[in-house]
Amino acid sequence: TVKLKQIAIVDVFIIAVGFILRLFVGSFSGDIELSRWIILMTFLLALFLAFAKRRDDVLIFQQSGVVTRKNILQYNIPFLNSILSLLSAVTIVAYIMYTVDDEVCRLLNNDYLYITSIFVIMGILRYLQQALVFSKSGSPTYILLKDRILQTIISCWIVSFLIILYL
Repeated sequence: TVKLKQIAIVDVFIIAVGFILRLFVGSFSGDIELSRWIILMTFLLALFLAFAKRRDDVLIFQQSGVVTRKNILQYNIPFLNSILSLLSAVTIVAYIMYTVDDEVCRLLNNDYLYITSIFVIMGILRYLQQALVFSKSGSPTYILLKDRILQTIISCWIVSFLIILYL
């Protein structure tokens, strides 16, 4: 995988596949069956966050000339902006499809999960704003720890999810 990590786009897919493998290991060790939706959304979200990180790497290179990874010259800002826009849209659609899926609604005994989509859309748009407007996409963990608006959106998503499921 060392050579593959030097190929633009492939490097990010390797990261996303790594998250999927962790998901499978966790589900295997906990004897939990994974839905196709959690696998798909984990993959899409990992791609989104990793491409946002690549965008930050390109900005660092453009501003300072520092090469943070060998393949950074194979990316540029307009290309990464397009990828982030595409992945954010696909991730939102996948989440909405999850919330209205017949099997999911039957399993959770609830037809109102789609309401939580509001917070997913807001969260992804907020992250896009951080990346594209404020150029703060280097560390998803840092953004999560520092951005009070994003923290509020995620908290609202969790609360709405729990209310819909348990009340």
